[in-house]
Amino acid sequence: MSKDLDDPRRDFLAKALGLGLFSSPNLVSLLQPAYALGDVPGRLPEGRSIYKLQGSVTVNGKAADISTRIEPNSRIKTGNNSLLIFVVANDAFILRSNSQLEMESGDGLIIDAFRMLSGRLLSVFGKRKKPHTITTSTATIGIRGTGMYFESDPEKSYICTCYGHSHIVANANPDISLDVITEYHDKPYYVLSTATSGDKLIVPAPVINHTDSELTLIEELVGRTPPFENLDSGYGVSDRYN
Repeated sequence: MSKDLDDPRRDFLAKALGLGLFSSPNLVSLLQPAYALGDVPGRLPEGRSIYKLQGSVTVNGKAADISTRIEPNSRIKTGNNSLLIFVVANDAFILRSNSQLEMESGDGLIIDAFRMLSGRLLSVFGKRKKPHTITTSTATIGIRGTGMYFESDPEKSYICTCYGHSHIVANANPDISLDVITEYHDKPYYVLSTATSGDKLIVPAPVINHTDSELTLIEELVGRTPPFENLDSGYGVSDRYN
């Protein structure tokens, strides 16, 4: 293996050891989110958008492959048993199967807003001068730069602000909103399409379906490390969320 590949692998494994990612007895499951998905983690080469593509993926209605360029105003759809890991400017994403994502950009350089029509998305965003918005089936979220995980279906949305600051508004009643500031998956929520418990549209949720090793991977793709690497949590974090 070349030195160019060896050094990123060594750096990533060193960070993983520092985080306690190998405290789980299932070493294969710990490595799978990072290494079985594609190349050794590191900033993508200039002009490349996609780190990993598997299954059926379309970009702007056309079948995508590893060389497809994804712009800040692209429409992306994944099929059954499909996955797309990609970068747009200073933002990086893991889009899971059966998902539809529409991105918008005023200047064609960075994402100003996007709509998560259906499915599941893990995302990390670079810092911005002004907030941008994410709309799911039941919520509108304003963020500047943070890590977030979303699930969007007609009856509810799942929103985990993994770290950073977000502002969540219930689409069914825009007067109901919540400011969320977290360091480490502290306050995940469901946002419901209709109130089922009193007048509550935003209710606490568990942490589900995303891992810290996945967040570390996509931060690596844009040359960053997640802020939880500096926390003295004592957790074996890679396998806590699934």
